[in-house]
Amino acid sequence: MFKRTAQGAMMMGDEVVFEDEVSPAMDAAFAAGLEVTALHNHFIYDSPKVYFMHIGGMGDPDRLAAGVKHIWEAVKQVRARSTQPATQFAGGTPALGQVSAEPLEGILGHGSQTQDGVVKVVVARQGRMHREEIGGSMGLTTWMAFTGTDDLAVVDGDFIMTATEVQPVLRALRKGNVHVVALHNHMIGAEPEFYFAHFWGKGQPGELAQVLKSALDEQVKVSSGKH
Repeated sequence: MFKRTAQGAMMMGDEVVFEDEVSPAMDAAFAAGLEVTALHNHFIYDSPKVYFMHIGGMGDPDRLAAGVKHIWEAVKQVRARSTQPATQFAGGTPALGQVSAEPLEGILGHGSQTQDGVVKVVVARQGRMHREEIGGSMGLTTWMAFTGTDDLAVVDGDFIMTATEVQPVLRALRKGNVHVVALHNHMIGAEPEFYFAHFWGKGQPGELAQVLKSALDEQVKVSSGKH
């Protein structure tokens, strides 16, 4: 949808994508200067699983339209390589083992907890909801959980973000090839309004931690006004 504005146009809409099209579509949106404003499912029991990537942008309408077409072309390339949606991420399966916690703590700058072979780092934030002070104990956290070995691991978790932090964090994750698997809010009435990006990545744990640290650094830049 396009609406004429003083800046040219406002664009917003949904891109309907299969699971293996999410990251290419998101990368194409960012390359075209568009924003990704939500990523979630609209159905249950659908097969193959369908996701809706909500996008937006402001400015020259021709540029915005070209950006949308760029996303469509990226999705077409995925289907040209394989007519059937993939059922898992590429790459090997990490062996059962124990990821070393100390190097991850050094990279991320936060302590960790280890349980059942999973190393988890939690970064709490503070906010308000319904005029009450809330924090990490009420779910205002960025967290990341690593499992596998020091050679190959997987990581998943959430990034908690204010509105102005969303695009920088998403871009940092995708730049490091960490997949964004959902983007939405968890609560109503929060001050400030918080959004959550759920992510998943596979690789050498130190390299994964470096990507996540870059996303944390982007949040610091926003809060300090350096963006």
